[in-house]
Amino acid sequence: MNIIKEAAQQVMKKAVELAPDAWMPGGKSDPLIERRDGYIGTPVSRLDGADKVQGRAPFAAEFPLENLAYAALVYSTIPKGRIATLDTAAAESAPGVVLVMTHKNAPAMKPMPLFMTSGKAAAGEGLPVFQDDLVHYNGQPVALVLAETQEQADHARALVRVTYLTETAVTSLEAARAKGSEPGEFMGEPLRKEIGDAERALADALYKVDVVYSTPRYNHNAIELHAATVTWEGGDLRIHDATQAVGHTAWSMAQVFGLKEGQVHVTSPFVGGGFGGKAMWRHQVLAAAASKLAGRPVRIVLSREGVYRIVGGRTLTEQRVAIGANADGRFDAMIHTGVAAMTPHNNFPEPFILPTRCLYAAGSFRLDVETVRMEGVPNTFMRAPGEAVGTFALESAVDELATLMEIDPIELRIRNEPDKDPIEGTPISSRHIVEAWRMGAERFGWSARDARPRMRREGEWLVGLGCATATYPYHRMPGGAARITLTRDGRARVEFAAHEMGMGTSTTHAMVVAERLGLALEDISIGYGDSAMPGLILAGGSQQTASVGHAVIEAQRELVKALLKLAGRESPLHGLKVEEVAARDGGLCKLDEPQRFESYAALMEQAGQIEVSAEGSAPPPLETMHWSMHSFGAIFCEARVNVVTGEPRVTRLLGAFDCGRIINPKTASSQFRGGMIMGMGMALMEETRLDERNGRIMNPSLAEYHVPVHLDVPDIDIMWTDMPDPHAPMGARGIGEIGITGTSAAIVNAIYNACGVRVRDLPVTLDKLGGFDHA
Repeated sequence: MNIIKEAAQQVMKKAVELAPDAWMPGGKSDPLIERRDGYIGTPVSRLDGADKVQGRAPFAAEFPLENLAYAALVYSTIPKGRIATLDTAAAESAPGVVLVMTHKNAPAMKPMPLFMTSGKAAAGEGLPVFQDDLVHYNGQPVALVLAETQEQADHARALVRVTYLTETAVTSLEAARAKGSEPGEFMGEPLRKEIGDAERALADALYKVDVVYSTPRYNHNAIELHAATVTWEGGDLRIHDATQAVGHTAWSMAQVFGLKEGQVHVTSPFVGGGFGGKAMWRHQVLAAAASKLAGRPVRIVLSREGVYRIVGGRTLTEQRVAIGANADGRFDAMIHTGVAAMTPHNNFPEPFILPTRCLYAAGSFRLDVETVRMEGVPNTFMRAPGEAVGTFALESAVDELATLMEIDPIELRIRNEPDKDPIEGTPISSRHIVEAWRMGAERFGWSARDARPRMRREGEWLVGLGCATATYPYHRMPGGAARITLTRDGRARVEFAAHEMGMGTSTTHAMVVAERLGLALEDISIGYGDSAMPGLILAGGSQQTASVGHAVIEAQRELVKALLKLAGRESPLHGLKVEEVAARDGGLCKLDEPQRFESYAALMEQAGQIEVSAEGSAPPPLETMHWSMHSFGAIFCEARVNVVTGEPRVTRLLGAFDCGRIINPKTASSQFRGGMIMGMGMALMEETRLDERNGRIMNPSLAEYHVPVHLDVPDIDIMWTDMPDPHAPMGARGIGEIGITGTSAAIVNAIYNACGVRVRDLPVTLDKLGGFDHA
């Protein structure tokens, strides 16, 4: 932690001590946290559901533009080297071809920044695009074909001939490790922490486990392919993009093409899944460059293989987890170390120690992520980066220790509940994981579990139960802003540069605004997914709801201030301040004298105004400087293993979550279930296979990279504590990513309970379950 951050924390700590509620929108002074009689907390169907089902929702590849040309990419086939020859003559003469662009004729462009960073990108690529003949990884685009139709572009792409001068590349973990490692960093913070002498405490512990776990690469497979429709309007660039960062993309594209940020307009009204992968990659840059050369609009849609070739995913990890405990099960030592791979032009390790920083109290800690460099597609954020794979290793090790000590694994976890942040020592804002364990265990029927493996058999199937803890931190990034426009007829429009990737953003915030303004839900409209709108909000880190929510709270306060200025002497609201009024029934009233009421329509009519508009900006996120803020969950699994084939199946899943106030139970349930299904894919089938001879991904399709489908997914039961966090806007913490955490461990632990085979190397495939007696 650097000196500047420490100083800022001290300033904020003092400020909070002096005025603990002043900086907490949605905190103790916000009545909506505890209210149970309005929209918040009630199940509401998604406002955009009908448009999506009926095909009216426009996605990035569906914006019609005149004279549109279609792009196709040619990908390199070597892991590292240079382009020796590049023959495009046959492609250029193919039917319908408009342009073939390579490094030889591409316009001058600066390297891509990402997430508003300069220099080496934290995630994704920071490399020049089509500015030289260098090849940095197998699959890097080396040519773009532009044609009148997609079919013509795809055909012509196959006619491009490329030869290479190959250089020695590092394409295996063993070779990368042999070249040495370096300390890992995540978001500017070192991934290393020691408290006490954990190795000594482990050696002295009465009970101990010391195990290595590994996870493979994982690829992004959002149902919507990465796509962009691009056009130049004079010197301005217009992009309809499948992105979860419209503002960041606009800024980044401006940097690439030497434009002012205001000259780039990015819209992304609907995104068919993101999970961290829908950021800025080479395809947007290449489409804009080709459009500039051709002088006409361009549409680029990556094929499924194309997504694997140029869009990063989750990198591989090898993790050591060692836990030492005393006779009563208290942890004396907690060690979580290991290695994660990155590319030479990337700086994004998988920070797998993050869950170990918050889940359990221990007498000593040793946490460390070392990084090694391998040539390949630059890795990036993927749902719960760090926590997803880190909870697999940590929660498997806790289960192994519980087995060794013959203690119920839930009881062992509860015995090691911390009373403050285990690493930082800060007070905990809100933590009700014990309640989640109790309610989940009762509904799941945990008491019927036999701790001994292979004790339950139904026909050909051995049946077992397992559990694991889920966790994800509370994040709220700076840049949140929102604008509310209220019209005389009692309707409100809210606008913010946020994103709808299927999680129900528009519905959730329509509920919040309706509640705060005292309007009906049908009187609220939401505008989002447009870089021209207020704010610089990233749909990532499970923080969009909090960031937008805080901004909406501030915008509503500013709107009320503006409305109160309209209240003349004859108005019952005359002279009141914003903190003295509340919204209800399409107007404002005095908090302690509700009969002093005036409608919005009357206020505006008296002032001769048709509408009133106000903007609010969320100040820098201050909550986490004073409080330890995390969401938690208890994941339960019933799994079966076939004694004849060794096939594993998951037959029941339950998640009991502690994520603060749940704003919309209907969309929240969907988010939790989606995350758990993704965790199921991690556990049983997902794996990016790499040919280490040439660094090429060998299963770049959904026919060969398996994800859970309907017949794989069992009934998933969801429940939550619904206890508001007093230090979060609206009392809500993020829920988009927590479902994937803990789920893979719960499945692996259930499989062990079923058949007695402990799998420490994901995914759990048939060959890894062949070590038990099928009889």
